[in-house]
Parts: sequence; C-alpha cells; structure tokens
Amino acid sequence: MLLSVIVPCYNEEENVADFYKELTENESFFRENGVEMEILYIDDGSRDRTAEEIKKLRESDGRVRLVSFSRNFGKEAAMYAGMEKAKGDYVVLMDADLQDPPSLLPKMWSYARQGYDSVATRRVSRAGEPLIRSFFARRFYSLMKHISRTEIVDGARDFRLMKRCVVDAVLSMREYHRFTKGIFSWVGYETKWLEYENIERAKGETKWSFWKLFKYSLEGIAAFSTVPLMIASFIGVLFCVLAFVMILFIIVRKLILGDPVSGWPSLVCIILLVSGVQFFCMGIIGQYLAKTYMEVKNRPIYLVKEELQ
Repeated sequence: MLLSVIVPCYNEEENVADFYKELTENESFFRENGVEMEILYIDDGSRDRTAEEIKKLRESDGRVRLVSFSRNFGKEAAMYAGMEKAKGDYVVLMDADLQDPPSLLPKMWSYARQGYDSVATRRVSRAGEPLIRSFFARRFYSLMKHISRTEIVDGARDFRLMKRCVVDAVLSMREYHRFTKGIFSWVGYETKWLEYENIERAKGETKWSFWKLFKYSLEGIAAFSTVPLMIASFIGVLFCVLAFVMILFIIVRKLILGDPVSGWPSLVCIILLVSGVQFFCMGIIGQYLAKTYMEVKNRPIYLVKEELQ
C-alpha cells in the first residue's frame, strides 16, 4: 500500500527540513505494516526559498515530490492540488509548520485499518492563540452549527487521513471557492475523530491574519448555508409590514387629531436606518451572487509552474 503525505507550503523554508525529519521518524512503523510513503510538497507560490529546500530533500530521498504554483492560490487550492496529484491508496493532509504532529500518524493509521474511511483531528484547546481570534473562531463554529445542515466540528483541523474513495469524493466537488472543512463533512463517510492539545507553530509566523480568517469564515457561511438569504428576505418583509402599519397610524392620527406630520430629524433617522438595512441585505445577496459569478467563469483552481514527480 502507498500512503501519500500532502504538505501545503507557503513561505515555510524554515520548517521544510524539520517537518521531513519528524515525519520520517515514523517510517519504521509503516514499513512494519507494509506501507510505502510518498511526500508531496505543494509550494503555494512561496516568495522565499521553500522550493529550493524541498529540492534539497529530493536529492537525498526520491520519495519527495514537488508541485509549485505559478502564484499564491491559497491553502484550499494547495490541498486540492495535492489530493489530485497524490498516487496513494491512503492520503493524509498535514501542515509544514508542525502544528499537525506526525507522531499521531501511527494511531491514525491503526484506526484507518480498523475500517474507518477517514481519521480526522481536532484541537481541544487553543493555547497560544490570541484571545480575540479564539473567541471569534468559537463563535463561528457555534453559528455554523445553527445555520448549516453540514456539521462542522469545532476545532477541526485539515490534518486527516483518508481512503482513496474519500479523496475521490472530495475531488469531485470542483467548486472554485472552497471551504474544505465543510466539504469533508458534506461528502460523509465514516470518520473517527482524534483530539489533541493545540501545538504552536515551530518556526516562522502564521499566514492567517484576523482579516483572512474573517473572509474565510464568510466563504464557509456562503458555501454551506442559505440562512443569510432567508434573513435578508425576512427583514424585507418585516420592514414592509412596519411601513404599512406606520402609514395607517399617520392617517388615523391626522383624521382624528388633526396633527400635522412633523419632525424631520426622526424622518432622517428612519431613512438612514431603512437604507442601512437595505444595503446590508444587498451585501448578503451580493456575496452569493459573487460566488455564482466566479463559479460560472469556470477558472482553474490552480496553475502549476513546476512539477517534480
């Protein structure tokens, strides 16, 4: 059997060799179980010497493969490319920064051999993360739990071991805007979850700023829930009913009390409120329309500049 280890990399020159060293420490376990390994690094348009470091490893180990993008397409595209290029009967996704501990691989493999189609990991703590990021991350998972039919597990990592049938199912979903955590859940299959304490990045800095994570969360909401569109429709109906009631109130007040309609400040406030709600709802619709627009274009998810088999 062949196990493909997919390692997306973006400016990870400091971690490439360390990751390889720690990964290969588990070789004896896999050899004893009759498993060969290939290590597929996906260079996501790095601007440092990531590709050069990978090529150094390849000179001493022919199992190391490299796919370099023409530019930075993002981690989602890198994971998709890795699954598409992987040759293994089993495929595992791992980060190069060692936040996904290779020491878990033997345990994950044992569960896979017990019959599970996928063995996934989740963090039970967020030690070392900024408090604000941790707070909003938990709020996102809580929100998705209520607005989406697809279960997205709190603390779920991209670090997972999958059979070929699961990989093929994920690859069949060729959407341009990808939210892989949701896709993994959507395709189904029997999954075993492994929990572990958060591990901080070995070297370098994270590439996920708060703004990037916020945009990524919007991708997830738009990809796996239409509840925001329902909310926009509900708000529209609510304001129409409210406007009708207020019109009746003003007419009755004029007929009974004879009071003129006065108070331009309150009128301005109402106009600003209603306009703000309208633009908010238009923004929600615009998000879904933008996703549709990009899907209709049918652009490739990634472009390869160099590939070393």
